Amino acid sequence: MHFGITFPSYVDSWRDCEVAEAAGFSHAWFYDTQLLCSDVYATMALAAEHTKTMVLGTLVAIPSNRIAPVTASAIATINAIAPGRVILGLGTGFTGRNTMGLPPLPVSSLIEYTRQVRGLLAGEDVLFREGKAERWIRLLSADRRLGCVNLDDPIPIHIAANAPKALAAVGEVGDGWITASQPSEAIGPSQERIVSAAREADRSFSFDGPGGRPYTTLLTTACVLQPGEAVSSERVLRRVGPVVVVAAHAIWESSRDGFGFGIKNDEVASAYDAFLEEYAAKRGSPRDRRYLEAHEGHMMYLKPGEEAFVIPELIPAMSLTGDAGEVRERVRALADAGVDNLAVQVIPGLARELIEEFGREVIGRV
Repeated sequence: MHFGITFPSYVDSWRDCEVAEAAGFSHAWFYDTQLLCSDVYATMALAAEHTKTMVLGTLVAIPSNRIAPVTASAIATINAIAPGRVILGLGTGFTGRNTMGLPPLPVSSLIEYTRQVRGLLAGEDVLFREGKAERWIRLLSADRRLGCVNLDDPIPIHIAANAPKALAAVGEVGDGWITASQPSEAIGPSQERIVSAAREADRSFSFDGPGGRPYTTLLTTACVLQPGEAVSSERVLRRVGPVVVVAAHAIWESSRDGFGFGIKNDEVASAYDAFLEEYAAKRGSPRDRRYLEAHEGHMMYLKPGEEAFVIPELIPAMSLTGDAGEVRERVRALADAGVDNLAVQVIPGLARELIEEFGREVIGRV
């Protein structure tokens, strides 16, 4: 198993990348969430310059944020700084679009976008559409002598997916699969669905993962409990609370016909809506922008009072939290289930604690 460190992109994440690389993390992943984070490619460029062996990837880039030639140029530029150490992760958009009050993109749009980017990264001419206009385009900066981009070292494209249509898209156009907080028993069936879709698409390549299955990256977060520490401790709350509270965000979204993975709980939805109303009233935010308050701090920090929505029972389910032996056992179970890359998200400002703890207690002993 590879171990990845995952950043809600921030400018100084390269400093934490250096420490993570020394601690045994093989990959660094960066979110593409434009209203919350620094620009993903700027932060990746800094990390590429200051690391030697780490593979750097987007987790995940969202097609609506940039047209295909911009994404292709951006990731190929990172590949020029860190040759052969780059993965392009693509997805329909969760945080990056929810923060704008928008739903995920249709899977069909993701498939078309992936094909366009892949063609451009292969140095091919690609048909680009803008409204009714259609034009053939290619990356004209591909000559290595220019020092602009690197198309010589292949850039794998991994697709984020949980729902059936998106899983099929991984098989149709992806080189690998990215998922979030799935139980170990769900990994194998999803991989089988992806492989089946690849066969149906008559794809003539082998996935990067062992035995022809898709290379699988699982996004989670982690906290190794100290002796005698409860899962409800303030330290654990700081470390994993911003990730666990996303369940409340999703429940609230579902209650208003937004994108919340279909997670429903009327009581939690009502309570969280009341919390948002009070929070927004203090800021003078208009009612039609409540999604901005809901997703403020998403995966990064807890808003004042939001700790009430971090349900202790969800902490072990949505993170690798437990004593050192329990965390190692769960990591081994995920590896046995087919997870190739465990992407552990940091909380800005607390990255070093996670890196040191996970490197010592897990990477060094699994």
